[in-house]
Amino acid sequence: MILYIVLGIVAIIIIARVVTKYVPVKFAPIISIVLLLISVYLGWQLYNSITSTTRFNKLKEQKYEMVIAKLKDIQASQLAHQEITGNFTGSFDSLVRFIDTAQYAITQRRDSSKADTEKNIAYGLDPEEGGYFIDLIIIDTLGFKPVRDSLFQGTDRYKTMMDVPESDSKFEMKAGKLEKGGTMYSVFEAKVAKEVVLAGQDRNLIAQEKQTNAVDGVNGEFIKVGSMDDVDTSGNWPKLYDKATDRQ
Repeated sequence: MILYIVLGIVAIIIIARVVTKYVPVKFAPIISIVLLLISVYLGWQLYNSITSTTRFNKLKEQKYEMVIAKLKDIQASQLAHQEITGNFTGSFDSLVRFIDTAQYAITQRRDSSKADTEKNIAYGLDPEEGGYFIDLIIIDTLGFKPVRDSLFQGTDRYKTMMDVPESDSKFEMKAGKLEKGGTMYSVFEAKVAKEVVLAGQDRNLIAQEKQTNAVDGVNGEFIKVGSMDDVDTSGNWPKLYDKATDRQ
């Protein structure tokens, strides 16, 4: 759109030069006024297009930050779920119940050793006090801490992590198994379409945003974390959004 407007203004400048050269003097004032009015209109359209794009980008960044903050909560909850249960879940109800009830074990690692009985006997040594020992790593469980407190520091925002901010929509979430290199992995994906997040904004700008492929942009049609097609639990947003959401 901006390119077309600029080309229109350039065309008018060229026409104005032609008019001054070839059009009879008596018609020149009228044509000049018409061209001036068209130029003013196109100039206004150019200004409005630029400012609209600027407003759209600012609003987009604000909305993306809110959405990504939610996706990071989903990501943290899913990783905790996998650590404790061994799998991801495709149900928000199940994930919320898990956060409400699950606990991390607080452990302490210490080094120890015991006599290598078989080797000591083989060398004619005392089985229990001979010269050969096996190194051991012992994990002691000191207590338990609620996952809720570890991840959300006493807040209950995890109960609404499925809700897309400033929308009546909810995030789509799936979980399952993926075979890769002969090994089965647990995978999950949570996402929302950009057109849902940017609902009510300029359709042309939304269409452009869905096709973006930039280093500092959220590429593709969705804002998402995880993948059902790869062993990947990261989000598809650039680091600048991590910095912004970490400040919230």
